[in-house]
Order: sequence, then C-alpha cells, then structure tokens
Amino acid sequence: MKTFLLQHLICPACLPRECNLVVKTHKIDRRYNDDIISGELVCPKCNRIFPIKEGVAYLQANQDSRGTRYEDPDMVDRYLWSHYSDLLEPPQADVPPFFWSSCLTQTPAASFDAGCAVGRLVLEMGRSGNMAVGCDLSGSFIRTARNLMKTRRCRFSLPLEGKIRETFTVLLPESWQTDNIDFIVADAQALPFSRGIFQQVSSLNLLDRVPHPLAHLYEINRVAAPTDASLLFADPFSWLTSPAPEERWLGGTISGPYSGRGNDNVRDLLLGKNSIMMPAWNIAHSGRHEWQIPTHRNHSEHIISDYMVAKR
Repeated sequence: MKTFLLQHLICPACLPRECNLVVKTHKIDRRYNDDIISGELVCPKCNRIFPIKEGVAYLQANQDSRGTRYEDPDMVDRYLWSHYSDLLEPPQADVPPFFWSSCLTQTPAASFDAGCAVGRLVLEMGRSGNMAVGCDLSGSFIRTARNLMKTRRCRFSLPLEGKIRETFTVLLPESWQTDNIDFIVADAQALPFSRGIFQQVSSLNLLDRVPHPLAHLYEINRVAAPTDASLLFADPFSWLTSPAPEERWLGGTISGPYSGRGNDNVRDLLLGKNSIMMPAWNIAHSGRHEWQIPTHRNHSEHIISDYMVAKR
C-alpha cells in the first residue's frame, strides 16, 4: 500500500463516523514510491486491525469475500483481456481503444474507481499525474492490478480451443505514470476514505452485483467532492437475487419505491431524488456501451451497459 494513502484512510467499520486509521509495525519498500509491504492499520476508536500483506491493504468492514467466482485464475485472465486487449503483445487485430477512458475528465483530478477489477480505468485516471485509487473485494483482482502497476507488464492465457491455450502479454505504455496509483481490497458499500477527497469517481458494472445497491451509490457520493467533481456510472442492470434480494434492487421491479428501469432510477437519484445523493449532480451525457468478456477464441459473453457522466 502506498504511503500517500495514509492521510485519507478511515475505518470502514465505524461509518458513518469517520475515524482515521493509524499505521503500525510496517515495512516499507522505497523502490516503489514508499510502498508498505507488510504491516497493520488500526482504528483507535473500535480497535479493528486491518492487515497489509504483500503490499495489499485489506480494508473491508467485514471479512466476506466477493465470491470464489472472482478469485478464479481463469476469471482474472478473462478480465485482463477485457481491460487490456488493446495493449497486448502481440497486438490483436481490430481491437478498439478502451472506451471508458474517453468518458474521464481531461483535467487533473484525484480519482477513485469502485469495483476496479484488474485496474485499467485506474491506470487511465492516473495519467493526469494526480492520485488514482481503485478498490475491489477480489484479492486476486487487486494483486494482479498491483503487480501490473509495479512491473508494467503481465502475462496471462486464455483457452484457444478445449485444453489448448494461447498466451498474451500486457505492456503498459512508457508514458503512463504509476507512482501516483494504488489498489486496495475494500467494500464499495463501506469505503475506507474520508468524505469529499476525490474530484473524479466511477462505478462500472457493479451496482447490480452488490448486496446493498443504494448503500454503494451513497458511498460513491460521500467520497466525491461536493463541487467541481465528475462521476462515471455504468451498469447492465442484470438484477439477480443472489447478490441482493428483490426489495433492494434499484430497478427491474413492477412495484415498490424503485419500480421501473434501473437507469431511470439511478438518474433520478443523481439528480437529487429523496436527497440521498447530495449535492445533486447534473447529467452531462449518457449512452450505451457494448463490451465483452471472452471464454475462448470463438466465444465471448456480450454485455451492454447503460452509462452516465455526471458533474457538479
């Protein structure tokens, strides 16, 4: 964990009260911009201890994992392709640029991506030179993202056909900065960051996969700056009862406070409905984006996400 994060971290277990964490018994590797390799973060109020292991800070309010599906090495490889197919060696034919980077603000901003997976959007955010941080509940995703951040390259493989696999290498462009970037294990429904510290926040394809969708939106709003801030939101709204019961969905139902379409309900919340996301946001533009997660050379999971870019 990079030492620049220390001044911004709070105890996620004490929310809504914001209690600063204190670092204890730590070992720093100064080759990577004062990276804390091992140690503990302690809350002086509740005495909760949050470990730092092999450079990864584990800052969940509870210890429930995101699920074995996202710890599977094959799932990590599939997400690496989805995030970095335009940066592979050897180059892949007809691969478009990473779409979400075109939705980011062009001005320098402290940035945060909730549910960052293997980290591409955070790396794009960090190109401005300001602090950029990503969180995910999957330790496998975060370890992969941090390894790429430090070594600037990553090898992975995907099924070509049956048991035959083909290997790829991700190479980060030399111009991309990484000293100002970090990734942590944390819950997007209880973020371990102080209020209002990020000028740019994002939540991509996460809302329909968390147990408390409204809590996630509240937390994204809490850590966003009250003014001069931007928000990138996207989701396919593939509601399932396995992550969250139907009464917590923010769309996809025919009755209840969030009946109707999820995209409409999220838009209303951003605009200030029920005063949950205050100060309210203005929608700068919106659209739909198609993307893929491959299973093998000739088959991919095809997903369409509704997205909004909001400002305040």
